[in-house]
Amino acid sequence: MPYLKLQTNQVLSDEEKTALCKIASECIAQSLEKSNNYVMVTIQSEMAMTFAGGDEPCAFVELKSIGLRNDRTLELSQNICGLLQQNIGVSPERTYIEFCDAERAMWGWNGKTF
Repeated sequence: MPYLKLQTNQVLSDEEKTALCKIASECIAQSLEKSNNYVMVTIQSEMAMTFAGGDEPCAFVELKSIGLRNDRTLELSQNICGLLQQNIGVSPERTYIEFCDAERAMWGWNGKTF
């Protein structure tokens, strides 16, 4: 049920995006203590993006999940920022992350809701 969407102005090949999706999926599963079988990750690269008026590497990340607790967001922010810095060269100070806790009845899967 966790969904991570990454948008960045970095240029990434299809192979790099696929590899990063797998790394991010594992990171989110471990950080949320949830099965990787339910984690979905999408990456949009080469976006027209600026941050603080400049077009240096930057990223916007959305993380949505059922049961996403406020007391976990600091750790998640550190993990996601570290992942982006290490894998695509986006520094933490040029990354925004939106966290969203989804209600079970508002998250569908397999023709049902959670």
